[in-house]
Amino acid sequence: QVHVVESGGGLVQAGGSLRLTCALSGRAGLNYDMAWFRQAPGKEREFVASNTWTGITTRLSNSVKGRFTISRDKNTVYLQMSSLKLEDTAVYTCRAQSTTGDEYWGQGTQVTVSS
Repeated sequence: QVHVVESGGGLVQAGGSLRLTCALSGRAGLNYDMAWFRQAPGKEREFVASNTWTGITTRLSNSVKGRFTISRDKNTVYLQMSSLKLEDTAVYTCRAQSTTGDEYWGQGTQVTVSS
């Protein structure tokens, strides 16, 4: 059983920074691609950032490029968010995907950006 747990969300003013953490536990090996998604109220879930299990390849959505970075330390992935905007307000959820395609999702963490 693999568990995915996010943390680090909260309330921040526009222009501020937050760092989200996603940790895998349980029968977790090292071969999991990790990704962050977010869903704002009334909107569909959207891709934010990803990092392959090798840690070599990362992707960022155009909406967060230049402001967010994703990094990894073994089974923990970090999403560093800077220059936050009101439109970054959402529930951020982490997904782990094994090399065989199995997916594991966390419960999500709320990020609220205020003016």
